[in-house]
Amino acid sequence: MSIKVLFFASLREQVGHSQMQCPWQADLNPRQVWQQITQTHLPEHILVARNQEYCELDTPLDDGDELAFFPPVTGG
Repeated sequence: MSIKVLFFASLREQVGHSQMQCPWQADLNPRQVWQQITQTHLPEHILVARNQEYCELDTPLDDGDELAFFPPVTGG
Protein backbone atom coordinates (compact mmCIF):
# COMPACT_ATOMS: atom_id res chain seq x y z
CA MET A 1 0.00 0.00 0.00
CA SER A 2 1.53 3.29 -1.09
CA ILE A 3 1.01 6.73 -2.56
CA LYS A 4 2.85 8.33 -5.47
CA VAL A 5 4.54 11.60 -4.54
CA LEU A 6 5.59 14.18 -7.16
CA PHE A 7 7.90 17.18 -6.68
CA PHE A 8 8.07 20.15 -9.05
CA ALA A 9 10.50 23.00 -9.78
CA SER A 10 12.73 24.02 -6.85
CA LEU A 11 11.19 21.36 -4.60
CA ARG A 12 12.40 18.67 -6.99
CA GLU A 13 15.92 20.07 -6.62
CA GLN A 14 15.59 20.28 -2.84
CA VAL A 15 14.36 16.69 -2.47
CA GLY A 16 16.59 15.27 -5.20
CA HIS A 17 13.76 13.35 -6.92
CA SER A 18 10.95 14.19 -9.30
CA GLN A 19 8.79 11.38 -7.93
CA MET A 20 8.83 8.57 -5.42
CA GLN A 21 6.58 6.08 -3.67
CA CYS A 22 5.73 6.58 -0.01
CA PRO A 23 4.22 3.90 2.23
CA TRP A 24 0.59 4.62 3.01
CA GLN A 25 -0.88 4.30 6.49
CA ALA A 26 -4.21 5.30 7.99
CA ASP A 27 -4.57 8.99 8.87
CA LEU A 28 -1.60 10.02 6.70
CA ASN A 29 -1.73 13.61 5.39
CA PRO A 30 0.45 15.73 3.03
CA ARG A 31 2.31 17.47 5.87
CA GLN A 32 3.34 14.09 7.33
CA VAL A 33 4.43 12.81 3.91
CA TRP A 34 6.70 15.83 3.43
CA GLN A 35 8.21 15.38 6.90
CA GLN A 36 8.79 11.64 6.36
CA ILE A 37 10.55 12.21 3.04
CA THR A 38 12.63 15.29 3.86
CA GLN A 39 12.96 15.12 7.66
CA THR A 40 12.16 18.88 7.63
CA HIS A 41 9.14 21.09 8.16
CA LEU A 42 7.16 22.03 5.08
CA PRO A 43 8.30 25.41 3.66
CA GLU A 44 5.76 28.24 3.71
CA HIS A 45 3.53 28.86 0.70
CA ILE A 46 3.90 25.37 -0.77
CA LEU A 47 0.97 24.20 -2.87
CA VAL A 48 -0.27 20.63 -2.56
CA ALA A 49 -2.53 18.65 -4.86
CA ARG A 50 -4.15 15.28 -4.19
CA ASN A 51 -5.16 13.42 -7.36
CA GLN A 52 -4.68 16.64 -9.38
CA GLU A 53 -6.89 18.81 -7.15
CA TYR A 54 -5.60 21.34 -4.64
CA CYS A 55 -5.89 20.17 -1.05
CA GLU A 56 -5.06 21.27 2.48
CA LEU A 57 -2.01 20.05 4.36
CA ASP A 58 -4.17 18.07 6.78
CA THR A 59 -6.27 16.33 4.09
CA PRO A 60 -6.40 12.57 4.79
CA LEU A 61 -4.80 10.47 2.06
CA ASP A 62 -5.97 7.13 0.70
CA ASP A 63 -3.97 4.19 -0.58
CA GLY A 64 -3.09 4.74 -4.24
CA ASP A 65 -3.41 8.54 -4.15
CA GLU A 66 -1.11 10.79 -6.17
CA LEU A 67 0.26 13.69 -4.13
CA ALA A 68 2.07 16.64 -5.72
CA PHE A 69 4.12 19.37 -4.01
CA PHE A 70 5.03 22.53 -5.90
CA PRO A 71 6.07 26.10 -5.13
CA PRO A 72 3.64 28.94 -5.78
CA VAL A 73 3.56 30.15 -9.36
CA THR A 74 5.10 33.57 -9.87
CA GLY A 75 5.66 35.74 -12.85
CA GLY A 76 4.52 38.82 -14.54
